[in-house]
Amino acid sequence: MKRSFKLVLAILFFVTSGVFAQKQNPDPKFFIYLCFGQSNMEAGARPEKQDSGKVDERFQMMATVDNPKMERKMGNWYVAEPPINRPQNNMGPVDWFGRTMVANMPEDYRVGVINVSVAGAKIELWEKDSYKKYLDSAATWMQNICKQYDGNPYQRLVDMAKIAQRDGVIKGILIHQGESNSTDPEWPNKVKTIYQNLMKDLNLKPRKVPLLAGELKTKEENGVCYPFNTQILPNLKKTIPNSYIISSQGVKGTPDQFHFNTEGMRELGRRFAVQMLKIQGFKYNGPAVPGITEAK
Repeated sequence: MKRSFKLVLAILFFVTSGVFAQKQNPDPKFFIYLCFGQSNMEAGARPEKQDSGKVDERFQMMATVDNPKMERKMGNWYVAEPPINRPQNNMGPVDWFGRTMVANMPEDYRVGVINVSVAGAKIELWEKDSYKKYLDSAATWMQNICKQYDGNPYQRLVDMAKIAQRDGVIKGILIHQGESNSTDPEWPNKVKTIYQNLMKDLNLKPRKVPLLAGELKTKEENGVCYPFNTQILPNLKKTIPNSYIISSQGVKGTPDQFHFNTEGMRELGRRFAVQMLKIQGFKYNGPAVPGITEAK
């Protein structure tokens, strides 16, 4: 009888020890950023020679879909080698956002990104309560992309973010979207609703979670949606006080009317990072960025 009792105690000890061993407090120095948008944020640029090589292991990405070729499982962290969105993507601004961040932060800090972006999608795709109406009328190819997110990109972003909160702290949101809403005066209000839903669903405080929004391709780079940068985007600050606009002035594009090229993706990502570093009190040691004064 005593032997059986001791055996039960031993089993309970190992079981509870395993539970406590797995339960860890979030690392306050693991900064996590949520990213969403359409094709430029999704990442379509082909990496060049300077983009190759070992990525700093302090820069992590959470897989938001399975990627068998790279042996990635949804909901797990990996070193942020491109593609850091879906398997069909390439390199985008999020790649160089993270690389620039860790290069300018103390070595005991880490950066994690979660990217759920869909090419061609209107901002309505991330509207929690009405996305399905929009998606049901969308092109088949867009619906097929969304199937990889179980048909609900917003919920996938939230689900992955909740997993990430076990490991670190959500410190900001990056958005690059607008080509499909370029003349929509309600875009800032729609983004505000999405932002507020994220704050509520993830139990976040707006004053602690800045939102950074990138400008679209400029007129100088033959962008057709450039009026958005001066007519729509500046109003975002009125709806989300803790928001910042990332300039695309001088950011290089592809021959088409909408997309940044590899150099442009690299530069845009760096600009996102410089602004975020400033907000969070880290000194940036690199070339100047338009419209941003580095933290002192």
